[in-house]
Amino acid sequence: MANRISGDIAKLAELFASGGFKELRVEGSDFGVLLSNDSAAPRLGAAPAVAAAPAIPVAPASTAAPAPADAPSPVAAPVATDASWHQVCAPNLGTFYRAPKPGSAPFVEVGQRVHAETEICLLEVMKLFTSVKAGKAGTIRRVCVEDGVLVEGGQVLFLVEAD
Repeated sequence: MANRISGDIAKLAELFASGGFKELRVEGSDFGVLLSNDSAAPRLGAAPAVAAAPAIPVAPASTAAPAPADAPSPVAAPVATDASWHQVCAPNLGTFYRAPKPGSAPFVEVGQRVHAETEICLLEVMKLFTSVKAGKAGTIRRVCVEDGVLVEGGQVLFLVEAD
């Protein structure tokens, strides 16, 4: 069941990224998903419960209006790096958190040395947290996304200059 749900969420993220939407909200009786380009958008559970979520019209991809040129992309552009730099990518879709809890110091800072098993961030989707590790020993050279932003699976989160 969990694999089916994560697959469905990934399909929603693809639809969101390719459809030029500003926001996509899907709510069920026991879960909800909100995809938004607006970092100030309310989080699910913050708004009062509704009896039924309105249907979201989805235009076929061939007739969908292109996103305005100034609209932010939910996925960052490919990151140019030195060949020795390791890209730490998101293992799944989720909200990116640099710190273990609000107000805490980030797991890592730019310039900090890390080991392959060093926990560097958390991804949260539907109240489930995934710990992301550096993957290689080295030095953190860049944080590629902002704290609290929704990221897609495979999106580059950090750049680590490998030892």
